[in-house]
Amino acid sequence: MTYQDIITGLFSPESRKSLDIVKIQGDASTRQYFRVISPEGSFISCYDPAFEALQGGEYPFLVLHELLAGHGIPVPGIKAVNPATGMLLLEDCGDLLLQNIFGSSLQDDIPRLYRRIIDILAGLQAIRSNSDSIPFNLSFDREKLMFEFDFFIRHGLLDYFASIYRKESISELRTEFESITGILVKPDKFVLNHRDFHSRNILIHHDKPVIIDFQDARMGLPQYDAVSLIRDSYVNLGPVLTDELKQYHYDALRGNGIITTGFDEYLHYFDIMAFQRNIKAIGTFCFQTRVRNNNTFERSIAPTLAYLSEYINARTELAKAGELLKPIIERYTA
Repeated sequence: MTYQDIITGLFSPESRKSLDIVKIQGDASTRQYFRVISPEGSFISCYDPAFEALQGGEYPFLVLHELLAGHGIPVPGIKAVNPATGMLLLEDCGDLLLQNIFGSSLQDDIPRLYRRIIDILAGLQAIRSNSDSIPFNLSFDREKLMFEFDFFIRHGLLDYFASIYRKESISELRTEFESITGILVKPDKFVLNHRDFHSRNILIHHDKPVIIDFQDARMGLPQYDAVSLIRDSYVNLGPVLTDELKQYHYDALRGNGIITTGFDEYLHYFDIMAFQRNIKAIGTFCFQTRVRNNNTFERSIAPTLAYLSEYINARTELAKAGELLKPIIERYTA
């Protein structure tokens, strides 16, 4: 059975003869996407092999969709699902990613849109539950953060950057990564995070943000998603808007009763979390480039490396790691 046959089966018999199905490009995941034009309107069909393989278990996307939609977080609506084939039919919220606003006629709307998105983020991070199920039983714990650091070591230092990085430094650097992880694992400060809250996972539909790709949500410091958005690997907000949005996020957290700490502490965790998150992103870009032969992410390596010096210079806890990463940072940001 083809994807077209499966998608056709999600529609009423009256509509099936008039469908126009076109494959569209996804991002770095194994999911496949199709735009479906039907007499009932336009929809996005998503095939996810993880959904097909689940065989009756809880599918994180649907769990998170219900949770987020129930708390007023703007996410695409669901028209139909077929677990047996791994296919979902979703509301079509268009093609305008937040990333695409930059350099367009909507450039002047960027500050307003980002403030609105941070309002949405604060609403997401305010969601609480006593449940021990997805996503509240997942977190950026030591194992997860070190997995991401080790992913960078494997695909960055030992592969992509191997020609300019001394293997002898890796053990010492990993010890520093362990120390940084210890700073960030603070379960008493954890809130719900989207996990990939950046400009490629936010659509602008009818002038309003819509959040997508939220199935990997988990608990962590509130700065995690803020870093993803404000220190984005795909767009650079510049220092003025960056500082304004840090303050705006902090004020939103305080206003929603999510944190009670001072702004200096917020900034301290922001910088250290940003270091970890950007290192993680670089590892992903190296993996996509060398293992998946997907060169679209290679252009984001240097801009992400360029962020690191600011955190390293601001926080003594990052100084040693920064010194050990200096050969890479200097080569790619000179």
